[in-house]
Amino acid sequence: MALFGDLGDRRELEKKAKAEGRLPPGQSLTLKWPVLHYGSVPHFDAAKWDFKISGLVEDPLRLTWKEFRALPHAEVTSDFHCVTRWSRLDNRWKGVLFTNVLKLVKVKPEAQFALVLAEEGYTANVPLADLLRPNVLFAFEHDGEPLTPEHGGPLRLIVPHLYAWKSVKWARGFMLLDQDRLGFWERNGYHAYGDPWKEQRYSES
Repeated sequence: MALFGDLGDRRELEKKAKAEGRLPPGQSLTLKWPVLHYGSVPHFDAAKWDFKISGLVEDPLRLTWKEFRALPHAEVTSDFHCVTRWSRLDNRWKGVLFTNVLKLVKVKPEAQFALVLAEEGYTANVPLADLLRPNVLFAFEHDGEPLTPEHGGPLRLIVPHLYAWKSVKWARGFMLLDQDRLGFWERNGYHAYGDPWKEQRYSES
């Protein structure tokens, strides 16, 4: 009976989310958090881990894991929309706001885009203006628990207003650029921007 009860709860919550305008077109609500990623889950070694900011900055920066965790923490609640057509609402994230990370460097005026860098050479492109929104952060906790490796721990970029492939797992830094440079999935057929409200799932070319 619990299975059918959960299904009924999900349907009611999905109906409510649609009525409130919180569910983008083509999305279904999930109460779980599916695990999706390309390749294997990388091993985390705090002693070797670092976070790098490069590109169009006056002085490139490198932070150790201890230094990154010492930055001011913030908590953000936001919805999460996967390109594979599911959404999970009211996720509670704890981490470091992108804007606070960016304050650590002097950005050159021509910087307009970021290429987010992750383990195994994975990348994703995001306009810098999108990353400056107040709810974008590098998260190390989800719903009160440390972010698991399967979900991108120890550190995941969270960009709530774009499809979740832009919320890069296993983040290791970013490079600021004056022109857009496609990331991994964008080079493999996904949309360059990824707005869930416009269903920008795949490249138009």
